[in-house]
Amino acid sequence: MLRVTTMSSFSFDESLILTDIDVSSKEEVIALLANNLCEKGFVKESYVAAVLKREQTYATGLPTNGCSVAIPHTDIEHVNKRAISLGIIKETVDFGIMGEQEDTTPVKLVFMLATDEEHSQLSLLQRLMLVFQDKELLLLLSTEKDKTKIKEIIEENLQLSLKGGE
Repeated sequence: MLRVTTMSSFSFDESLILTDIDVSSKEEVIALLANNLCEKGFVKESYVAAVLKREQTYATGLPTNGCSVAIPHTDIEHVNKRAISLGIIKETVDFGIMGEQEDTTPVKLVFMLATDEEHSQLSLLQRLMLVFQDKELLLLLSTEKDKTKIKEIIEENLQLSLKGGE
């Protein structure tokens, strides 16, 4: 059984890491990650549509050095249990840039957040922003195929601590 990592009760394990995602749009990658979270019981069925709808109004793409990232998420009422899911896209897809009306950025890494309390993601977002500023780290994550290594990289760089059993 996989050990689940928590940081402020955020679950993260190999089952929440999807690599070599072959999609042609942000909607496809969002749906894939959100449905995976739903299948694992972290989010309600309403989460998928809610994330897609929110992305239309509030873009989550961030142009970063190395490769662009996105952090799609939605309101707490669609979440059962806090989790982070990481999607690594085979070929980039365009996401709207956070805070911009028209501009897009070619995203390679998608960090989907499922939070069940208002502002519970603040500390996590602050740590993610540090990761997003590290060009070499983003490039490493975007090319790594081993989910265990990816998990270790994320744990180390987000300062995640192991809790619970196996």
